[in-house]
Amino acid sequence: MFYPASGRWVCIEERLCVAEENASFCPNKTFESQEDCRLSCGKYGAIWPMPTGNCELGNDRVHFSPKKVKIVVMTNSSTIKEFLHTTTRSFDHNIAKECTQSCNLEKSAEVIIYAAVNSTSLTLDWDTSEAYSLSVHTTGNVSRVEIKAATVYGARHAFETLTNLVTSSKLNGLLLVSSAYIDDRPIYPHRGLLLDTARNFIPLRRIRNTIDAMAASKLNVFHWHVVDTHSFPLEISRIRQMSEHGAYSASNTYRRNDTIDLIKYARVRGVRVIIEIEGPSHVGKGWHWTSKAGLGHVIICTNREACHNPPCGQLNPFNRNVYMLIRAIYEDIAEINAPEETLHMGGDEVLIPCWNKSKEIRKYITEGGLELSLQTFHNLWSVYHKTNLKSWNEVKRRMFPKIEKVEPVIVWSSALTESETIDHYLPKEQFIVQTRVDANSTLTTMLADKGYKVIVSSSNDWYFGHGSGESSLYHSWNKIYDNRIETHPNILGGEACMMSDTADRFAIESHIWPRAGAAAERLWSNPNSTSQQARYRFYRFRQRLISREVRPDAVAPKYCVLHENQCE
Repeated sequence: MFYPASGRWVCIEERLCVAEENASFCPNKTFESQEDCRLSCGKYGAIWPMPTGNCELGNDRVHFSPKKVKIVVMTNSSTIKEFLHTTTRSFDHNIAKECTQSCNLEKSAEVIIYAAVNSTSLTLDWDTSEAYSLSVHTTGNVSRVEIKAATVYGARHAFETLTNLVTSSKLNGLLLVSSAYIDDRPIYPHRGLLLDTARNFIPLRRIRNTIDAMAASKLNVFHWHVVDTHSFPLEISRIRQMSEHGAYSASNTYRRNDTIDLIKYARVRGVRVIIEIEGPSHVGKGWHWTSKAGLGHVIICTNREACHNPPCGQLNPFNRNVYMLIRAIYEDIAEINAPEETLHMGGDEVLIPCWNKSKEIRKYITEGGLELSLQTFHNLWSVYHKTNLKSWNEVKRRMFPKIEKVEPVIVWSSALTESETIDHYLPKEQFIVQTRVDANSTLTTMLADKGYKVIVSSSNDWYFGHGSGESSLYHSWNKIYDNRIETHPNILGGEACMMSDTADRFAIESHIWPRAGAAAERLWSNPNSTSQQARYRFYRFRQRLISREVRPDAVAPKYCVLHENQCE
């Protein structure tokens, strides 16, 4: 660590933390470290993502030990107390990791945190309030922190923000801003990260690390792209052959109990888990056993003639056993996830030439008096989705008869979702479209204007690892941050996407982090400011991830991190 000659740091221009001797004026306030300075330098200090409401941070500090923190949860609900008990344990764990020296202090201020939550519901969906207010008041040797939120998820975010008001002290223990008031809520209800664990298997430990980093940046949707043509590692208790034949190995399988534990782990960190089951394309491993089991041609085009990626395959929409198998998969997913949770059906990159080359499919179409036209095949594709949607809705209503409504399912943008024809194929009340198009495309806005709910994943900015070799482009955190999203009532938010073509368990964290944090601030705050104005808060966010044992990539030379006024 770099220490200035005077040992003190100052905040200049209300945004830069520099060594005292480098300041061009005599400062009124100095700080013991760069991290200490960063706590209140600029309107938002070290807070990531940027609050959307009022944010006031004091320049004085409270010197305390984590052992002197007392948390009072103000509720009579045992459910809320249990949830926030996990939240407060994570808080204690995270601030203790900020101690670079010893956490022990002979004389420590007392920090008392009062947390009040209005609702007793644990529902987490697009309608859940994640708003919170946070205040810090210090009198004498006691700091009183007040957290108020409508739901446990807002309270969880408040505790996360409180960790951003804390840093280590060179004199042991920790430093807390002595006064603060923050009023905050997200702009978008869907703030996601897609992780592909099919192309390369990612161990649960690495997935949990990513969920921890999502919690640190207030991302709230883990889109689990768990199966694809390359492998089917998700254990389906009703059809164990899927993972037995589809996983790379028995040890490269997500067991049912492990999946349940992961969903619980994410939920108490304010993160939904939306599982994606691809189809009718992107199928291969995990499906080939079906013909020998007497189920007919469930999967076709298994050669290389009509294929995006080997091993090849596409589901046969005329085989009723396809829908029987998918329904069983849906039953497993509905059973292990929250009652209100939805499903991602995939649905992209369907190869019409594959179906057109199938004698069985051509026979069904012509015997039904239809032409072998593009519209006929698109109708067939649409029927596939609608049939599976009917199964999903029936499964949800049978398993959870008390839920008020079954949420719409999600599909990728495709030939079916073109704005001129989507009404014919996919009803807006039942399908949400995740657009994977260039950031300059008008498709997202056109779909939103037609009444469709939309999730944005800009293919040229928010894809972190798609493709391989020369086709795999690296997008810097600056470009990710500066990718603006339109504010529209039908745009639910967006997702950064990590396809694992070029990343396995050894590299996955550095491929995602800290860049996904740039998308997180865009989705939480959608600020008018640029990445250049956010860079020093972003550097501190990265340091925070490191303290929490996440392995983020470097985003600047360390010299530039330590000398904020010299690398602009």
